[in-house]
Amino acid sequence: MAFKSGKVETVSISDAGSSSPPNWCFFGWLLGLTQLLLHGALGLVLFWVFQYLGGVGWRDQPKLLFNYHPVLMVGGFVYLSGNALLSYRSFGCCRHIYKKLFHTVFHILAVPAIVMGFLTVWDSRNLSVPPIENFWSLHSWMGLTTMGLFAIQLVVGFFSFLILLCCEARTAALRAALVPVHATFGLVTFLMAIATSLTGITEKAINSLGDWYTAFPPEGLVVNVLGATLMGLAILMPVLMLIRCQQRGPSSISSHSSGDQDEESERL
Repeated sequence: MAFKSGKVETVSISDAGSSSPPNWCFFGWLLGLTQLLLHGALGLVLFWVFQYLGGVGWRDQPKLLFNYHPVLMVGGFVYLSGNALLSYRSFGCCRHIYKKLFHTVFHILAVPAIVMGFLTVWDSRNLSVPPIENFWSLHSWMGLTTMGLFAIQLVVGFFSFLILLCCEARTAALRAALVPVHATFGLVTFLMAIATSLTGITEKAINSLGDWYTAFPPEGLVVNVLGATLMGLAILMPVLMLIRCQQRGPSSISSHSSGDQDEESERL
């Protein structure tokens, strides 16, 4: 600790632990594996739909119209939202404003995918002969909850990080207080999306395969690998978030002066 120009400056005593090559190499491997699983989940759901479920169709084919649902929901809730979470981790060489821009763009792209995913399953059930009831399963209840959390996150993010920037100096403390809440619920929403996807693909696989599912057919193998990929993301994503937060947390004394605390808190 040193005193300089009336300000207290803390000198890092944990640089060797937080930025040493082995630690960053480990983080890089985790990040690469997570990206592999994100792309793998999207590729597997596309392969499942087009190889085993007959592809996609429009309103005159309600059964094929439904097949948009898993693709769009995994694409929006898992792939795009997952990349939105990783934007603050993947682009370490970029300025913070660019990371925030990537984060926002990925979430904006996720919105139409999620909306269309919901509308396609709604229409496919209502257009079936006879019509299929909506919102009776645990999967549908979890889906509604996840969409509600996602919508709240969008509103809070827009309010705290865009509108409040109009009065940046006066709202710095409020924005800093909202950062950990927003980040925590963002991770919770992603994990809810994973859980909802797992219940959804299991429900669809049982309806599609019936008793043949127990015979371990090729389609069942694809579904199980897809589920294992999603479970891997549920493990790795929190680890990546916690590793970075721990490096900037109280256990790692940062080398910034007290005048830079607002900027640091915004980066968490």
